[in-house]
Amino acid sequence: MLLYPLFTSVLALALLPVFALLACRKKYRGRIGKRLGWGLAKQVAQLPAASGPTFWMHALSVGEVTSALPLAHGLRSAYPYARILFSVTTRTGHEMASKLLTPHVDLVIAAPMDVGWVVPYFRRILQPDFFILVETDFWCHWLYHLHRRHIPAVLVNGRISAASLSRYRRFARFFLPMFRTFALLSMQTAADAAQMAALGIAPDKVASLGNLKFDSSLSHGTTVNHGALAIQKERHGFAVAPPLWVCGSTHRGEEAVIFQIYRNLLEHIADLQLVLAPRNIERAGEIIELADQYSLTCRRWSIDHQSWGPLLVLDTIGELANCYAMADVAFVGGSLVAAGGHNPIEPAATAVPILFGPHMEDFAEISAELVRCGGACQVDSEEDLQDLLGHILTDKDRKRSMAEAARACVLANQGVVHKHLEAIDALLAAMPASPCKG
Repeated sequence: MLLYPLFTSVLALALLPVFALLACRKKYRGRIGKRLGWGLAKQVAQLPAASGPTFWMHALSVGEVTSALPLAHGLRSAYPYARILFSVTTRTGHEMASKLLTPHVDLVIAAPMDVGWVVPYFRRILQPDFFILVETDFWCHWLYHLHRRHIPAVLVNGRISAASLSRYRRFARFFLPMFRTFALLSMQTAADAAQMAALGIAPDKVASLGNLKFDSSLSHGTTVNHGALAIQKERHGFAVAPPLWVCGSTHRGEEAVIFQIYRNLLEHIADLQLVLAPRNIERAGEIIELADQYSLTCRRWSIDHQSWGPLLVLDTIGELANCYAMADVAFVGGSLVAAGGHNPIEPAATAVPILFGPHMEDFAEISAELVRCGGACQVDSEEDLQDLLGHILTDKDRKRSMAEAARACVLANQGVVHKHLEAIDALLAAMPASPCKG
């Protein structure tokens, strides 16, 4: 681990021409310089003085940013005079953080590249007292540097997929020292915590505090506002009364199945409407071309804000939660193909019946709980998905019971932010007083 900073520094110098070329591409334009620290000191100097601790939170991308939202809100309430800095790795994640987190954090910045001189520079400028990593995006030098400077690091909303577990075991000599730099590894489920402990992490450094996304619905209240949902449907170009099927975070290979099922269902539910939200919004054009092969005409949300029609491709960041709230039934993507699935808590929190395929490995415990309580159903084939959709959309009692069960499951698991704040309070209290930061 001691050789890692030197290796990455030499590598970064060798790759400077590549960085320059990447900076010319739209995807990376303006971010590479920021990730090397350009302009950071000026941004921080413009912040008002803080009279409390400085928290540095970090998220990889959009999903992790949404997970972080309830904790950022909780931190701001618990530490009103603290400074909260939030770094994000991806461009889309940065856009989402700027949109969602501005009321709760003091500054959103690009994450540092994990190379020798960059991480220490960020640490000197940000002067953090506490580091919070959301879910993933582990960087060896970054974590090791914070550990050497006695800055507690906490992983929140941690989870271990089967693929990750296999990798951690195979390269345990690399990963174990990195995981041991954390003061606390807070995992989403008891199974995740047990797997982390089985890798060789001290039991007192591992806890199962729940999934922060269970608390993301606290602001939505406990009842459905049908008037507001009607306005939302009209704003998105849908008729109010006809049913709406929302397919979130879909992957290549799933859209063809969805379009075929949609066409089949139209024979029995002629006014059925559909939102299809691809996980990668850059695939929107490809999906619209695919829809044409099924004789379906799609609107594209980023372009057709003012148009009406029964089929919408959602190709913008931050709108999916609103669309789930409008839905009569939701399908969680990444589950018909072997992509590990996506988090079903968001549709559950909006009181919507949930369907997903057999590949929910990354959210096995949460999806199993939703199935057990009756708020979700797992399907094994295209035929099963079509049959269940048809039943739910035409059976009001079943739709209502599933929706209520999904919502009840979320409410029963709330209080996760409070548990995390208690753990952070305890770690802060155990820190030695420091007269200055250097």
